[in-house]
Amino acid sequence: MIISPSPNRIFIKLLLGFWICSSVIIAAVGLLPLLQQNHDQAPLPPHLETLLSRIANRIIEQPELLERPHFKHFRNIKNFRGKPLRIYLVNEQGQVVNRDRMSRGMRRFMLMAEEANHPISHQFKNELIFGPYEFQVHDEQYSLYGRIDDHHPRPWFFFFSENKLLTLSLAILLSGLLCGLLAWHLGKPLRSLKQSAETLAKGDLQHRVDPSTSKRSDEFGQLAQAFNAMADAVENMVNSQQRLISDISHELRTPLTRLQLALALARKKDQGSTEIERIGYEAEQLDQMIGELLELSRVKLNFNDVKHPLALNETLTQVLDDADFEAEQQQKQLVINIDDEIRLPTYPRPLARAVENLLRNAIRYADKRITIEAKYLDEQVELVILDDGPGIENPQDLQAIFEPFYRPQSARERESGGWGLGLAITKAAIDAHQGSIYATNAQPNGLKVTITLPAH
Repeated sequence: MIISPSPNRIFIKLLLGFWICSSVIIAAVGLLPLLQQNHDQAPLPPHLETLLSRIANRIIEQPELLERPHFKHFRNIKNFRGKPLRIYLVNEQGQVVNRDRMSRGMRRFMLMAEEANHPISHQFKNELIFGPYEFQVHDEQYSLYGRIDDHHPRPWFFFFSENKLLTLSLAILLSGLLCGLLAWHLGKPLRSLKQSAETLAKGDLQHRVDPSTSKRSDEFGQLAQAFNAMADAVENMVNSQQRLISDISHELRTPLTRLQLALALARKKDQGSTEIERIGYEAEQLDQMIGELLELSRVKLNFNDVKHPLALNETLTQVLDDADFEAEQQQKQLVINIDDEIRLPTYPRPLARAVENLLRNAIRYADKRITIEAKYLDEQVELVILDDGPGIENPQDLQAIFEPFYRPQSARERESGGWGLGLAITKAAIDAHQGSIYATNAQPNGLKVTITLPAH
């Protein structure tokens, strides 16, 4: 499968993501002083300029008002739109001539106005100061400032400029949020790919990466397409292998049937001998092995079957009855502890065959007692088969016994006439259920096989 290159690269996404994130934070923080400066140097509103002009014209017309006894006539104007208004008259030396003291806010505003080099107005927390309005009297330069005492709402950015620690915290939080969104955007397809790889590793060869990931135009989409192509190839290869084993087994059945027929004819003609009996025994063994191979292929190729939600006791009824009868014939005890309420979606025949193989092995090697029990464990059903036999000597063989044709050199297997296919069939059936199976040596002796199956 050829994947065409795409200009939408992860490198570009990472670069743009972090670039945009840092740019937004820098712009937001850097914009605050600019907004404050623009607010500090706001032009003098026309109605306030008219007010100062009117007062200045009055002073020009009545120069005697500049004398100290007359300062009280224009210090305060009480009826300016219902708010108290204070007037400050400043001479060329920057001294306030109509008042003895000047507030800190007024000093700060005079510096701001001098820096702006034009009449401005500024909203402090509890006062509005505006000016200057310049005029001349007797060749002397004067400036007029006004102050309205009132609680005025301030622009929102003043809150951040005055609370720098909070602003820094919000900047860090916003940066984390933007980077988190970017990480989530990049991590989502990775989680999808990881889940698909784990599902494929568990034996679900039909699982593919979801379309929302495989249709992406970046490297994640290309990786998902490559993964799906690999999964297709693996599924085809495994299915072809199983079909080959199945086909070969079927083909072997034909000459084997002829051989068994020839042996039967020879026995009818009283041509029996030790050699013929040996050939007959080996033919029966070969027939059983071919049957096991066909069963293994059938279990592995029938992943497309529909699961049926059934009670576990209902699925295993015949198997448990047969195992109880077999154990009784060998003077052994089979203890069954499976709750009737346990239900789960199953492939009935493969699951029954898997449990049957485990119970037969347990009965064969047990001394006196075999136990099978099932219970709910979180979102799974746990099925445990325990015997009191010799167990498996080599711990490395505990998981390998579920591989086809693997026969450990232990006390459990030396007496067996099997080919190492029974437990392989069991594992294939459990894998088909998306479950797991493992074996451990019990204490003080025996073998414990644990099966976990999805409950939903």
